[in-house]
Amino acid sequence: MNKFITIIKKIFSPMSLMWVLPLLLIIPNIVLDITEYSSPLVKIANILLPWGVYMLLTSWSKNVGRTVLFMLPLIIYAAFQIVLLYLYGESIIAVDMFINLVTTNPEEAGELLGNLALAIITVCLAYLPPIGWAIYLIRSKRYTSVAFRRRGRRTGFIMAGIGLIMVFVCYGVVKPFNISRDIFPINVINNTITAAKRVKATARYYQTSSDFSYQASATHPIDTKEIYVIVVGETSRADNWELFGYDRPTNPRLSKRSDRLILFPKTLSESNTTHKSVPLMLSCCTAENFGDSIYTSKSIVSAFNEAGFRTGWLSNQGRNHSFIDFFAREAQTTTFLTDDGQHHYDIDLIAPMKEFIENSPNNKLFIVLHSYGSHFNYRDRLPADDIYFTPDDNSEASFENREQLLNAYDNTIRYTDRFLDSVITVIDNQDCVASVLYASDHGEDIFDDRRHRFLHASPVPTYNQLHVPMFIWTSEEYDSVYPEKVETARSHKDMNVSSSRTVFDTMLELGGIRSAYARTTKSLANPDYNQGRRRYVNDYNEGVDLKSAGFRSFDYDNLIKHEISAH
Repeated sequence: MNKFITIIKKIFSPMSLMWVLPLLLIIPNIVLDITEYSSPLVKIANILLPWGVYMLLTSWSKNVGRTVLFMLPLIIYAAFQIVLLYLYGESIIAVDMFINLVTTNPEEAGELLGNLALAIITVCLAYLPPIGWAIYLIRSKRYTSVAFRRRGRRTGFIMAGIGLIMVFVCYGVVKPFNISRDIFPINVINNTITAAKRVKATARYYQTSSDFSYQASATHPIDTKEIYVIVVGETSRADNWELFGYDRPTNPRLSKRSDRLILFPKTLSESNTTHKSVPLMLSCCTAENFGDSIYTSKSIVSAFNEAGFRTGWLSNQGRNHSFIDFFAREAQTTTFLTDDGQHHYDIDLIAPMKEFIENSPNNKLFIVLHSYGSHFNYRDRLPADDIYFTPDDNSEASFENREQLLNAYDNTIRYTDRFLDSVITVIDNQDCVASVLYASDHGEDIFDDRRHRFLHASPVPTYNQLHVPMFIWTSEEYDSVYPEKVETARSHKDMNVSSSRTVFDTMLELGGIRSAYARTTKSLANPDYNQGRRRYVNDYNEGVDLKSAGFRSFDYDNLIKHEISAH
């Protein structure tokens, strides 16, 4: 028994912990070297520099247990990074990931965490024992020897020194290279700081945007009744829409209206995250200036307010203290269904929309409907009576369950079809000049290729996360009064489109709103429309091309298949 206790003490000695923790912390770096497309020089620096620093930290003080507790933020970063790699298969913890932590509602977070159980258990098994080990060493007052610490420091200095030399070499040889973006965890620490700055800037939004004006005015006759609706979809990808060539009946209702719909099958979003894609669609911000202008600009709601419209924002999403919430408050009537604490389906937006229309004293109406669409967990997006594709009851995030996940996802598209048909029916029954524009914020991965990607908002976007459905419906009254706008929009149906750039300007054009910020080249209803270059707002809020965003061969193959330009 005494011999066993002696062995245990040696295994769990402070000297062992001094070496073990750096090994555990370097695991994310090793995996990132495998998953990331970077130079061998960068990969070497990504291992040696952090590993050397970890060794220097654990060997700096004789009280290694206390040092380990001080290193808890690094342990958390390592654990978070492993979970991210499990979920997306590549890339570091992005700025947007931290932003999502504060803008995702608890229900969404719970749905996601429930499907990351294996990854969470794994990191707990890897990183909780060293923490407990450290506490035990502190309580038992066991310390490392001077000789052992010297050996650890020597090893740390050598590795960190070689790592620094490699960093300097990378700056001279590898283009582009930036230590704050390419070396873990320096990049993640930098992203944390950037995220904190963005959250702080977002909190000051009302101050920084208070003086903004679209200088908007109406050009259509003042006595004509008009209703304009933007429906913002959620997590809907074009490839699963029957209207866009999918081989399953996911659009049975809208298909009957196909002659009245103007479809834009070559539409890409410029972001795969809701907190960016929706503001891009509903404001004058562009991929090139988003990082600065989003804090000083207001939404399209304000433009219609200035033009004399009665405005309403009706949402089936929860409040999340993001720009979407700020935009919603610009409306004269704002309704979040989730404020009552109950679970709602998108169809529940129809009743308050009808009430808004019927009770409005104004004959000029503008409405934004923000749906919950196809957000995971898919089965929660529709009632049981609307389930069509089966089986769909296994929601565990794994490639083996793809068939059921796809069935559940396609059911959400079919339910969105019912919802959109109901919206159009209500508006069509008003017998007035009217238009409905639908576009999803982004798409979704559902284990579509060997990368086994799932969900959206990954640091590196994919084709399925960016190819979104978009269409315009106009009433017969609108067609009669403004046939040139309808025909112009229809003439652009086969062109490349960015939902992020065109929704704002197209709706201003359809609604006859003149503004100093209107761009005729971005309006699908204007003869001057120019598809422009493909852009993506990356994690650093920079407008980059798809290659720089991280598109791979799988993504380009899909673009070619659907005759969508990548440039």
